[in-house]
Amino acid sequence: GFHPESEESSSLLQTAVSVLQSSYLYSTSQDGFQYSQAILVENDVFLSELKAFAQAKEAAGYSQEELEETFAFLLFDNEEEAKEVCQTGLRVNSSSISTLGDPAKGVYISKYADCLHPRPWYHGKSGYIVICKLIKGKVKVVSENYTTSYTCPSPGYDCHVAVSRNSITSKTSHCQAFEQSQYYMYEVSDGSTAERPRQICPYIVI
Repeated sequence: GFHPESEESSSLLQTAVSVLQSSYLYSTSQDGFQYSQAILVENDVFLSELKAFAQAKEAAGYSQEELEETFAFLLFDNEEEAKEVCQTGLRVNSSSISTLGDPAKGVYISKYADCLHPRPWYHGKSGYIVICKLIKGKVKVVSENYTTSYTCPSPGYDCHVAVSRNSITSKTSHCQAFEQSQYYMYEVSDGSTAERPRQICPYIVI
């Protein structure tokens, strides 16, 4: 049967779409994507951990800017994978990228909502995007490392970004743009790395 969308879900879709559209890298993306359905992820554990992370870092003297909530994005081909991340969180060892840091010690997440995969979208392709709330914390700019001796998380920081991220132009290959616009997030305490960094909180699946 046909169920008219409740007002709540349509306003959630509008919220999600405006987050996505304000996070595009390419101006051509404004007309290129259609979003059909948004599901709010309500995971109190993740929300309270995000808050606890912010409080701990505030106590450690972080600035308001470093504690600001922003958004980042993950793309999945199927709904099961998207839902799993919403239930278990974004965990280490989930990335095939390793240029900004050891994938066994941190997680990768995309800064741009239209640059979520090393290959561009083709017409007719669909997928599930998980919008996450994110607190970047102290960000360290690192040079991309293509060797197998991976860059380790930097003590005193929470996030690595690529040096070259400001130089993405329409001439940059999609794969490069994707790698250069990743956040590498980690949480290290007492020398051990958290399996799921608290500063990333799945928010909406669309």
